[in-house]
Amino acid sequence: MAVRLSLTLRHPLLPTSYPIPVRATQFRRFAVQNCVSDSDDSRKLVLEVKEKLEREYSSLPLGRNGRDDEEMILWFLKDRKFSVEDAVAKLTKAINWRQEFGVDELSEDSVKGMAETGKAFIHDFLDVNDRPVLMVVASKHLPTVHDPVEDEKLCVFYVEKALSKLPPGKEEILGIVDLRGFRTENADLRFLTFLFDVFYFYYPKRLGQVLFVEAPSVFRPLWQLTKPLLKSYASLVRFCSVDTIKKEYFTEATLPAIFKD
Repeated sequence: MAVRLSLTLRHPLLPTSYPIPVRATQFRRFAVQNCVSDSDDSRKLVLEVKEKLEREYSSLPLGRNGRDDEEMILWFLKDRKFSVEDAVAKLTKAINWRQEFGVDELSEDSVKGMAETGKAFIHDFLDVNDRPVLMVVASKHLPTVHDPVEDEKLCVFYVEKALSKLPPGKEEILGIVDLRGFRTENADLRFLTFLFDVFYFYYPKRLGQVLFVEAPSVFRPLWQLTKPLLKSYASLVRFCSVDTIKKEYFTEATLPAIFKD
């Protein structure tokens, strides 16, 4: 996965002591997990947002990830520092986007064709910090060949799938971009912008870190061009080696196969 710079220039950017197999966790639709203590004050704010949405945005859908989903409301309140007005504005945009994008209609079958390219997948195990891992193989992303809309669907499906695998009490996922073999034809600024917009507007504070692994020299100038566009999200990026992945993020048993010798 990477992002289209426009014209002929292209730029890539993406999207325990005992191993915990993520595959053992049954896939379920992502529902925002309650990460804030259920104090009287937060409860009042949740109800205030809920009532405001019902009063001013009654056409928004109900149910999980809808305008009456109290866990989702609480998460967005937390993201917006418990400002009711700001939470309502961001929630409204997020719920509308989910409906327009068709998030709940995405499935293994609907993204099968793009998934078979191998450009991205959810790793079978959590990292050492118990985070689900979204893997991206940049060299397999071909923006002039692949349908950008299908790329976006694959991205959102995997974000949802990764979030559905969050262990109790955990809030963030880890993104790993394997940049070995990256070339300018793998660059795609359009997709990169989409990816970070998705996390900022619709899945706030869910992306814990992004690892750029073995970035080649051709990638770094392009990163300097893209970095200002990402603003605060650029601070989540870490350039590292395969050796760092092995030593700091996984055990021998949970290491992704693509990083094994």
